[in-house]
Amino acid sequence: MKYITGFSALLIAALGIAPALADGLIANVNGITLDEKGEVIRFNALQISANGNVTKLLRRKDKPPKQLDFKYDGKGQTMLPAFVDAHGNVMDIGFTALTLDISAASSLAKAQAMIADYAAKNPDRRWIVGRGWNHHKWNLGRFPNAADLQSPEILAASGGRPIWLIHADGQAGWANIPAMQVAKINGQSKAPSGGRIEKIAGKASGIFIGSATQIIQKNIPAPRPAERDIALGKAQKTLLSRGIASIADMGTRIEDWQSYRRAGDAGWLNIRIFGYADGTKNMVDIAGPAPSPWLYDDKLRLGGVLLRLDGALASKGAWLKSPYAGNTQTSGMQILGSAELRNLMVRASMDGFQTAIKASGNAAGEEAIYAVGELAETFKGDRRWRIENMQYLDDADNVRLGKLGIIASIQPHRIASDKNIIGQHLGSEHLGTALAGKSILAAGGKLIFGSGAPASPANGFAAMAAAITREDRNGQPFGGWQPSERLSRNEALAAYTIAPAHAAFAETKVGSLTPGHKADFILVDKDPLLVSTREIRDIVVNETWVGGRPAYKRGGANGASEDRVRVAPESR
Repeated sequence: MKYITGFSALLIAALGIAPALADGLIANVNGITLDEKGEVIRFNALQISANGNVTKLLRRKDKPPKQLDFKYDGKGQTMLPAFVDAHGNVMDIGFTALTLDISAASSLAKAQAMIADYAAKNPDRRWIVGRGWNHHKWNLGRFPNAADLQSPEILAASGGRPIWLIHADGQAGWANIPAMQVAKINGQSKAPSGGRIEKIAGKASGIFIGSATQIIQKNIPAPRPAERDIALGKAQKTLLSRGIASIADMGTRIEDWQSYRRAGDAGWLNIRIFGYADGTKNMVDIAGPAPSPWLYDDKLRLGGVLLRLDGALASKGAWLKSPYAGNTQTSGMQILGSAELRNLMVRASMDGFQTAIKASGNAAGEEAIYAVGELAETFKGDRRWRIENMQYLDDADNVRLGKLGIIASIQPHRIASDKNIIGQHLGSEHLGTALAGKSILAAGGKLIFGSGAPASPANGFAAMAAAITREDRNGQPFGGWQPSERLSRNEALAAYTIAPAHAAFAETKVGSLTPGHKADFILVDKDPLLVSTREIRDIVVNETWVGGRPAYKRGGANGASEDRVRVAPESR
């Protein structure tokens, strides 16, 4: 049989123009994968079956198979399993790309300029919507407020339109006066349970935290299905360009699920989405009486539910056992009561859904751990209980977490971005195991990494570098923040590949390139196990393949001119 030896020929086959692929070989690579125990396996070629699974790993001494339908030269690049992001928000990633992103603003003044510029360039939008502000990054010493959105430049550009901007951590929002007028907010307005309306001199300041964000959010016109599909297309491009082929979608809503199904039905669902419903209502609306089956060649499944117990540390929404440093009036927010949390966990568990509990503070973490301990006595078997956004846990609770086998979902980017904030909010004497790593594994716990995107960048190599060094991009603090929590390179790679695959009940499908798994892999410019730790952060993803077919190539349509994978019609 004649070999097909070019990337473009492979892409033609991926489009279905040529006959379906049979056995193929990705040759001349510096291949690295982990087995189920986390041990490194190195290889030089990868054989792929017609259904997109790995059939064999070959080393230089092995003879390549003779009967092939295609052979692709990896040109000596390093091949790794595609990343499995343990925690993200797929649709929010896409909408962030379509709305105002002020995450790059280094000061309030620069944020104001970006808001005014965006409003001027989008005169037809009824609301100015965006996200990414971080008052800590601005050294503001306070939350911004509605008055900060009343600058002459913003007023001239916005024409009095409502403005609503989500905090970088996704747990707080910043509104202008017109937005609060639409929501009928005044000095007597009360926040719902699990929320807080910040006030100045008895009046709403424009900052809404936790569940209070919904007071404003519900007034924003809902995106149309076509707009949702465009956002999904943008999200897929972003994730694939960063080497992420699978993601746990935390907080899946029925509207999100409908977008995923439309993409799957039309043949342009190019990533794997492991859905965790936003509460039990969405769980039932989407999947009914039991987790959904795997759909679209294992690219979509709703198998769990996300229950939000508290907010985030950066916006003082994480539920702590003691008040925040310098502010004796708040210890964060408990969104769900103890009985309500357990009732919802029972509701999900009775129908076989996996439970993921969002718990950032040490009080929330303790509550979640004790709830799991109680329910584990009733609901036996392989439940894989998860705690999401785990930012701060006491040492004793860390040990309990390990004994119960609870999966700890961490966002390592926050080691670099939030270390100073956490120290300010908790006080250095109470840091405990904030943004822990090594101590979780030492206690027998299971550690997985997610980006929390769009709250943090979906960048697996930056996350690995942060977990390995405990330093930021500038190498600070020297030696690492809480250096006893540093991970080895193997441990960090496992936390972004095999471990999150296991956490989503997908360990037989993705996360590893051992035979039988999906051929989801990336080709990158450096070996993360050999280069200096400083270089890991800047490793470049050149190609991403999903199910043995190319999904991204750096340089044109998805970042590369040769990319021809199917996408949403509106985003072509």
